[in-house]
Amino acid sequence: QVQLAESGGGLVQPGGSLRLSCAASGSIISNRGMGWYRQASGKQREWVASITSSGSTTYDDSVKGRFTISRDNAKNTMYLQMNSLKPEDTAVYYCKAVPLTSSGREYWGQGTQVTVSS
Repeated sequence: QVQLAESGGGLVQPGGSLRLSCAASGSIISNRGMGWYRQASGKQREWVASITSSGSTTYDDSVKGRFTISRDNAKNTMYLQMNSLKPEDTAVYYCKAVPLTSSGREYWGQGTQVTVSS
């Protein structure tokens, strides 16, 4: 079992920055791929960024160059550094732990609200 807890959300002005954290407990995540997703009000959840167990990263085009995903395996934690925030980045942000096998289970955190507004 993996428990994930996001933190770091809040209200920020356009152009500002936030750093989200996803702290894992119950099991190590160093051997798992991890990802960040977001869900704006009235919209479906969408993928934002992913990081493999070896540290390779991929990003949705909408955040490429502005967001940076990273992980600290010693702290069992993943991060999302968000710069140059835009109002359209407003959403609840969720972290996900990818299954270890094709029949394994994925895990989600409870989400943290990010609001970009002046």
